[in-house]
Amino acid sequence: MATNKRRRHGGQAVKVVITGPFAAGKTTLIRTISEITVLSTERGITDSTRARKNETTVAMDFGRITIDGDLVLYLFGTPGQERFDFMWEILGEGMLGYVVLVDVTRQDSLAEARGILDAFRRMARVPFVVGLNRTAGAEESHEAKVREHLALPANVPVVPCDATDKESVKAVLLALLYSVLDEIEAEPATV
Repeated sequence: MATNKRRRHGGQAVKVVITGPFAAGKTTLIRTISEITVLSTERGITDSTRARKNETTVAMDFGRITIDGDLVLYLFGTPGQERFDFMWEILGEGMLGYVVLVDVTRQDSLAEARGILDAFRRMARVPFVVGLNRTAGAEESHEAKVREHLALPANVPVVPCDATDKESVKAVLLALLYSVLDEIEAEPATV
């Protein structure tokens, strides 16, 4: 029924990927903002990473948020562990843009983010933003450090966020949508 309503009003559903290192907060971010119950493929952790958390995403997380009557975002969360990297390309196919979520409290999160970002840049030339999760009490220099480590151009937004706070998550997604609009407006018109 929602499909008919979107079709009647000329609405569009678009795919956004939430990616980033293990334990960066991707599943939490999607659960915080999704208007539907999130489809999640989390499984118990049996290796040494169990010290950080009990479960990990092994295939994907899926959620949805309606921006307005004209735009619905389908949110696809990737696994963060490199052993599940085959899912990155599968989930990235057809995406409008992506968010790279980084846990600023962990140095290894930034190092892992570099490899993930490189993979996504090779996969698709679409807009992206970097979300800095767990920034409460973080230093202002974190953004510059992340920007330098990930070799981000000045036009790529770096947005502090708290993956457990709905308004904070909205700010990250809006930054991505504004980046998409900026790219569309910058493209030469085709006649």
